[in-house]
Parts: sequence; structure tokens; C-alpha cells
Amino acid sequence: MEKEYDFSKAEQGKFYHPLEELEIPVNLNKKVRFFFSKKAVEKNVELEEMINAVLLKEMELLSIVD
Repeated sequence: MEKEYDFSKAEQGKFYHPLEELEIPVNLNKKVRFFFSKKAVEKNVELEEMINAVLLKEMELLSIVD
């Protein structure tokens, strides 16, 4: 490492992205992915849309219990 670094031409926030804009990858096991992929095809929707709908419903159910 150098003793000193020159930050005179640095741009603050150049690589900053708000948390809302970050895409978080979700890994599904084979059985879950196969099940929801099949259901998404049957209902003619995208896999992501199908899984989001299920998770939103689960969130509703959990808020009733809490």
C-alpha cells in the first residue's frame, strides 16, 4: 500500500446505490423452483410474479398472527 493516496479527483458517492435499488438474488431449491415454475406456466405469469404473490400473501398472514 502507498503511504498516501490522492483523492483530489475523487467523486463522492460514485458507487453508491440506495438500498431500494439493490437486487437481492434469491436461491430456490430444486423442488420449490420446479413447483412454482409449473404453477407460473399454468397461470401464464412470470416466475418472479408468482413467487412475489405467494410471499406477499404470507406477509399478510403473518401480520394477522403477530
